[in-house]
Amino acid sequence: MRGLTKFAPHLVPGLLVIGLVAFGRPCVAQEVDAPDGRGGAGSVVAPSAWLELIAPVQQRVALKLYGFYIGDLKTPVAQVDVSLRATKFLTITPSYMYYSVPASGLNELAPEPAGFTDSYSENQFRIDGTLGFSVRKFEISVRNMYVRRFRPGPADDLNRYRGRLLIAHPLAVLGRSWKPFASYETYYDGGGGGWDKDRIWAGVTLPLMKQVAVQPSYLWERSDGLKDVNYLLFGLIVSTK
Repeated sequence: MRGLTKFAPHLVPGLLVIGLVAFGRPCVAQEVDAPDGRGGAGSVVAPSAWLELIAPVQQRVALKLYGFYIGDLKTPVAQVDVSLRATKFLTITPSYMYYSVPASGLNELAPEPAGFTDSYSENQFRIDGTLGFSVRKFEISVRNMYVRRFRPGPADDLNRYRGRLLIAHPLAVLGRSWKPFASYETYYDGGGGGWDKDRIWAGVTLPLMKQVAVQPSYLWERSDGLKDVNYLLFGLIVSTK
């Protein structure tokens, strides 16, 4: 696995220059960062729940509201997206995200005993472009995202790049269209961080009715200086139209 993550950051950015994609359904973007750590190893399991509300504003514009709660880290996350459909294949999405990790969560993430006593909060402004296309029913998605990380002092604010490749395939099950998916994502942080985070994500979107779907999934995350995080995710997706 680590051999893959060392190689993939050099391969994936080359693939991502063809466009910027994210499907409307596989869209979890929550993340947890912490004050810079160094060395150590280990992992943590974080059962997490999230809710997505989709409110179409116009034919090509949709407002999306998210709420996450990352289990063992006791971390709430709030996010707002405005999706702008530029062309048939391309969507531009500016967004804002806020999260706060308590001291107990920071100590859980630390690869070695750290003794954190204060929480860590971060505001992020992000903008991404998504370009999606299908090849023999395989829905291929590539997304490039720019993130401005507003960090509490004395830490400096940083620029971040996130690139993701995602593949999904609809399956007819009991008269409904299930959509399993898998993705790989890599992060590049300014300020000397470099390619410091990787994610592998897999799950399935299951429609319950026309306007409601659920999404169980698993996400593995590796970050330099922190423990690996195994997210066990369960999402509820609700559309107003």
